[in-house]
Amino acid sequence: MPADDEVTSLTGVGPAAAGHHGAAMFATTHWSVVLEAQGESPAAHEALEKLCRIYWRPIYSFVRRQGIGPEEAEDLTQGFFAQLLVRRKFSALRKEKGRLRSFLLGALKYFVADERRRAMAIKRGKGQRLIPLAELRAHEEIEMEPADPVTAEMIYGRRWALTVLERVLSRLKDEYVAAGNAALFDSLKQLLPDEPGSPSQAEIAAQLSMTENAIRQAFYRFRQRYQLLLREEIAHTVATPGDIEDELRHLIAVLEA
Repeated sequence: MPADDEVTSLTGVGPAAAGHHGAAMFATTHWSVVLEAQGESPAAHEALEKLCRIYWRPIYSFVRRQGIGPEEAEDLTQGFFAQLLVRRKFSALRKEKGRLRSFLLGALKYFVADERRRAMAIKRGKGQRLIPLAELRAHEEIEMEPADPVTAEMIYGRRWALTVLERVLSRLKDEYVAAGNAALFDSLKQLLPDEPGSPSQAEIAAQLSMTENAIRQAFYRFRQRYQLLLREEIAHTVATPGDIEDELRHLIAVLEA
């Protein structure tokens, strides 16, 4: 596992006191709501649907890596969602002891293999496309994933990790925009370690007519908030607060591979 400083170097996020926030996070996390559902649960169905809307891209990427064309892969992705959302087998989901990421990958492997064996048209539940995949055509990089020796599971894992980070940055940007600080967000984002050709804090201070010390403090608050949102996002995909740090380290390891 990467050490805490390695986690920091890749994501700009340090080893925050997740334990201080863990209990509060898990009051309403999506995956915990699904796992705890009893019988027909509207809340669990809504939580699962939201998770599917967020994490459809790793699923689609895995299917494409099987050598399946874009249209059939889209159908398979929709069919997979239909199986989860229409049948609402929450009792089966509760048998998953840990993480949404692992559950979805295992269920997806079985689903794709089963569909290939039966060679049947995908049933979408009353003909409706349950999860809108309108962004598929706008993200050509999905169809240009690296060739061998990268496996479908590695692509799935990397796309999952990137989706988590993209969602965290999107949430953080929304907060800054709402506060009228869109330009500050754009500048501070460049200071994250994975941003190529990043300007210095002094250069950003000059661009924004701020002191270097003010930028330093602003970036500290930026990283603190980023750190919290990252762990909140991960919390939605694991079963217990204790899983957050392990899942974070897993995502970092995937991105470093």
